[in-house]
Amino acid sequence: MLNLAEYISIIELMGGIISKRSTTSQSSSVASNSYSWDSHRYAQPSYAPSGQDYVPEQRYAPPYHSYGSYAPESKRRLERKFSKIDDNYNSLEQVTDALARAGLESSNLIVGIDFTKSNEWTGARSFHRRSLHHIGDEQNPYEQAISIIGKTLSSFDEDNLIPCFGFGDASTHDQEVFSFYPDETFCNGFEEVLRRYRELVPNLKLAGPTSFAPIIEMAITIVEQSGGQYHVLLIIADGQ
Repeated sequence: MLNLAEYISIIELMGGIISKRSTTSQSSSVASNSYSWDSHRYAQPSYAPSGQDYVPEQRYAPPYHSYGSYAPESKRRLERKFSKIDDNYNSLEQVTDALARAGLESSNLIVGIDFTKSNEWTGARSFHRRSLHHIGDEQNPYEQAISIIGKTLSSFDEDNLIPCFGFGDASTHDQEVFSFYPDETFCNGFEEVLRRYRELVPNLKLAGPTSFAPIIEMAITIVEQSGGQYHVLLIIADGQ
C-alpha cells in the first residue's frame, strides 16, 4: 500500500509569499495557477558558473528569546495567519472538509513530477524491484498519488485547467522543466494529467540530479503573472 506521507508535502504560493505545510521532510508538493507565461517561457533560476554546485540562498531568522508572556507582534501575526492542519484522517472527504475549514475556498493548481534516476533506485527497494514510474496494469506510486491528491484538491480548482511539468529527465536535468504538451496546453482535470503521464513515461529517460528550483521558479512566474492570485504547486517526488 502506498504511504503518501513518503511522497507529499504542500507549498503554497500567494502572490510571491511562500509558506509550507509538510507531512515529511522527504518530498514535496507545491501549488500554482493556469495562466499564459509566454514572455517568461521556461524561466529558470540563476545558477552558479559551470562546474559549481548550485546552492540556493539561505536565509536565517535571528533566534527567538522569550521575554515573559509577551511574544513579538510579528510572531502573533504569523500565528493568526497560519494554523496547523492535522493529518490523522480516514477518508478523502475528511481531508477536503479540513481544508475548507482551514479557509481554502479556491486555488489554482500546478503539477510538477520528478523524473530523476533515483526513482529506479527507490523502486528497487520499495516497488517490487521496479522503477516507481513503471507503467503496468496497476497504478504505480506516482499514479496513486496523482489520483488521491487530485480527488482532494480538484474541488477547489475553479477552471480545472492544470499546467503540468516534468523535471529531472535527460532533457532537463536540474536546469529546466518540460511541459506535458509541446504547445504548453494545460491538462483539463486530473484524469487528463494521469492519461498524459502514462503517454509520456515510456518515452522519457530518467536522469538528474534532483532540484526543485526550476519547477518552483516556473510556479512563481505563473503566480506573478496572475496578479498574485492564490496557487498550489503540487510536486510529487520519490524523496531521495
